[in-house]
Amino acid sequence: MSVAASIITLGDRFARELPEMALPWQAETVPAPQLLVLGESLAAELGLDPAWLRSEDGVAFLVGAQVPDGARPVAQAYSGHQFGGFSPRLGDGRALLLGELVDIGGDVRDLHLKGSGRTPFARGGDGFAAVGPMVREHVLSEAMHALGIPTTRSLAVVATGRPVRRETMLPGALLARVASSHLRVGSFQYARATGDVDLLRRLADHAVARHHPAAAEAENPALALLEAVVAVQASLVARWMLVGFVHGVMNTDNMTISGETIDYGPCAFMDAFDVAAVYSSIDAEGRYAYGNQPVIAEWNLARLAEALLPLLHEDAEAAVELAMAALGTFPVRYSAAWSAGMHAKLGLPEGSDDAATGMLVDDLLALLQEERVDHTSFFRRLASAARGHADPVRSLVRDTAALDGWLARWLALRPDAPSMDRVNPVYIPRNHLVEEALDAAVAGDLDPLHRLLAAVSGPFEERAGLERYAAPAPEDFGAYRTFCGT
Repeated sequence: MSVAASIITLGDRFARELPEMALPWQAETVPAPQLLVLGESLAAELGLDPAWLRSEDGVAFLVGAQVPDGARPVAQAYSGHQFGGFSPRLGDGRALLLGELVDIGGDVRDLHLKGSGRTPFARGGDGFAAVGPMVREHVLSEAMHALGIPTTRSLAVVATGRPVRRETMLPGALLARVASSHLRVGSFQYARATGDVDLLRRLADHAVARHHPAAAEAENPALALLEAVVAVQASLVARWMLVGFVHGVMNTDNMTISGETIDYGPCAFMDAFDVAAVYSSIDAEGRYAYGNQPVIAEWNLARLAEALLPLLHEDAEAAVELAMAALGTFPVRYSAAWSAGMHAKLGLPEGSDDAATGMLVDDLLALLQEERVDHTSFFRRLASAARGHADPVRSLVRDTAALDGWLARWLALRPDAPSMDRVNPVYIPRNHLVEEALDAAVAGDLDPLHRLLAAVSGPFEERAGLERYAAPAPEDFGAYRTFCGT
């Protein structure tokens, strides 16, 4: 144990309070660890020395080979509805919770490994991860953070020196991930499935203390917890929709209690606007298409409500009524968050007529769908039209007459261009650039990755020399498909 590692404290509150859901386990030995990318600003937030993390001892810490005294790494148990089918026992099949850190702001954060080897939850998988998918999670999660959208974050990606077999042999890697916690809707489904109401209650108390402390003071804390999760998820999914993010695998085990985005597997930012956009290779029916995300979020929250029923009221009918009332707030909360976000994206002043604005938005989305307009470019260039220069946005459509009619209605509302620039990004992790960075990283070239990270880490400020990072995908890029990496 190095001196630097010995002063790091990793708490074990989850393991202590919920031992039925915490399986003690150790990461597999990494044969030849090599740090590929480190989130230095995140390391500083966590009170960790980036220079030490780059050292041999620091990298050993990041792969779970050298954990502080007193740390108790565990694989977490949870259930989940995967594409609508219930699996009562999922859990961390290739991941470990190393423990909890207290960051420099006093907040508790999980330090979690992904790709650290098989656990008893592995369900036939090898427990490892490849460089490409782990780099994808690093890029996408850091981009989401820069956009101001709640998310888990990547502290580091470390190459393991161990090849992993997928369709071909690929270089292996491990991700060190940070989250407010890894509690999921599936965590509550697991506790409920055991039939142990005491476990369910302790899990709810743990979640309240960790994420929604105001619920502890409510007359019905379990109901207040449900209401709080509904609220944060309505806000989160609205933010996804506003930036054109498609999660790709919104299973209940991938919906957090904290309201953070988690598990960047077959995800993507939308290129051409399309409510039916699907990028996941495994979502053949489009269950998790872009336009379905709010409905799926509400469906997932209904599963959380079902799990919480024994805590909501001792009378089953009364418990269902309380759950339905809480779930009934989701559409209202989502609609309010979406509408406020669209007002901001369009630069509309507060007090704009909601009905007129709603028609304006509906007509715009229909136009974007019909024209297959690049989502990010359109909203960013729209600010130029507010400044009197419509050509940049007109160049994105074929039916300029239809756009001109819409622009006239919008400009009559006196949109504010500077405020639009603050919410409409120039740079997102565009799919063709992500693939370019991943392919290069797999081949050992990290320069494209670092250039992409530099662009998406400052998404709202246009910078000279980064024009290709703002440009839509080339016409020959074709249909884009992503893979979960397992």
